[in-house]
Amino acid sequence: MSVYTENVYVKHDLIKPKSIEYREYQVSIAISALKQSTLVVLPTGMGKTVIALLVIAEKLKRNEGKVLFLAPTKPLVSQHASFLREFLLIDKEKIAQFTGEVSPLKRKLQWEKSLVIVSTPQVIENDLVSGKLDLSDVCLIVFDEAHRAVGEYSYVFVSKMYKKQREDRLVLGITASPGSEIEKILEICKNLGIKNIEIRTSYDPDVRPYVHDIDLIWKKVELPEDFRRIIELLEDALRDRLEALKEEGLVDTSSPSRIAKKKLIDAQTIIQKALKEGKEKYFNYASLQNEALKLYHAIELLKTQGVSAAKRFFEKIKEEAKSKGGSRASKNLMKDQRVLDAIARLNTIKVEHPKINVVVDVVKKQFEAKPDSRVIVFTHYRDTAIEVEKELNLHDIIRAKRFVGQATRGEEKGMSQKEQAEVIKKFREGIYNTLIATSVAEEGIDIPSTDMVVFYEPVPSEIRTIQRRGRTARKRAGKVVVLIAKNTPDEGYYWSSLR
Repeated sequence: MSVYTENVYVKHDLIKPKSIEYREYQVSIAISALKQSTLVVLPTGMGKTVIALLVIAEKLKRNEGKVLFLAPTKPLVSQHASFLREFLLIDKEKIAQFTGEVSPLKRKLQWEKSLVIVSTPQVIENDLVSGKLDLSDVCLIVFDEAHRAVGEYSYVFVSKMYKKQREDRLVLGITASPGSEIEKILEICKNLGIKNIEIRTSYDPDVRPYVHDIDLIWKKVELPEDFRRIIELLEDALRDRLEALKEEGLVDTSSPSRIAKKKLIDAQTIIQKALKEGKEKYFNYASLQNEALKLYHAIELLKTQGVSAAKRFFEKIKEEAKSKGGSRASKNLMKDQRVLDAIARLNTIKVEHPKINVVVDVVKKQFEAKPDSRVIVFTHYRDTAIEVEKELNLHDIIRAKRFVGQATRGEEKGMSQKEQAEVIKKFREGIYNTLIATSVAEEGIDIPSTDMVVFYEPVPSEIRTIQRRGRTARKRAGKVVVLIAKNTPDEGYYWSSLR
């Protein structure tokens, strides 16, 4: 590959001059990826997309066919298309961007005249199934977030069709987090037809100069006494439901503190199977299981998120119970005196979850020490994001903004792709200095380097943990603060995240 260094920049006939920093490990991986189909595993922020750019540029220079760049979400498709238009020295019109919003006819026309197509995989799968396109003229497919190439995901189908339609094919899979199990990595490689794996960690000598240390801090909080009484009422109501389910052999414990959410979900599968077989007595168990799951969720919300999140959840149940087509489970819960007492206490309680104060404290201290910092607070629930945003913005030093996904949930409106881009722009410019983000920010969206990331709750999945940690320490040393409520599911998630 004719890539060489010129005053610390990459020099290539099809890459914009003096725009891409020359990093030996990126060039070395790209050369390897040009020889055979390759899975690249590299920490977030270490330039996986740059490696893809190097491989794409060389394949286009060799004039071997089109390049298909697949990414799992619309914002990622938009981001990658913009990146390629900025750095590839080809006509911008030759880089097409496909999502489900582009009509099939327009896609067909764009496919024919484009050199690079950036798309969500579902769109390509649909067009392959309908015969509107084939992959025989594609010399390279890039699979971004390649850890998704398992099960029934569209990546698997597209790869299978590519194998059928092009003999001298080349595949490049890129990911920060293929999972910790070797079986998972091998499954990804098998599904994508990959023989070569290039793994770099932040400890490798050729990567180390570009990595900055992350200071990991765990902060534990105690639940207030007022919370405990509400939890006791809800656990008492849950225990009754669990006892009935246990008697039927649907769960293995009647203890609210020992029941696992997965066991309750498994019980639902067994009940649905029994109902399909015409076992009518299971209608009652279906309601009990649903009631148990709702109570479990309410307890978990109060323990790990706070009063506001639990109140909003019960408001939804109350609305559902009142509605004509409301579930039997919601109606039954609204007749249970213990649940009603718990709701009454929630409505009069004067304290919020202690995590809120800790978030405010650590974020304030960060800006007092370093006023030009950028901070991201990650939280699993949008309700919590609303509460955290409100509390942070009470302090002049903090300019916080929520950053959520595109889906609208109930009255809570999602953000459009344009709104997301606008928030990121303002965060980069410092108009906002703090983002309160849900999981949308995890998978590859180009959020600028941050000085501190706060996890409102520990994240059990190693994939999400790696992706979140990667948001900090790209340009300088960073801090990760993880909040844990003692004697709650947080502690279980904490141990999982350390494995």
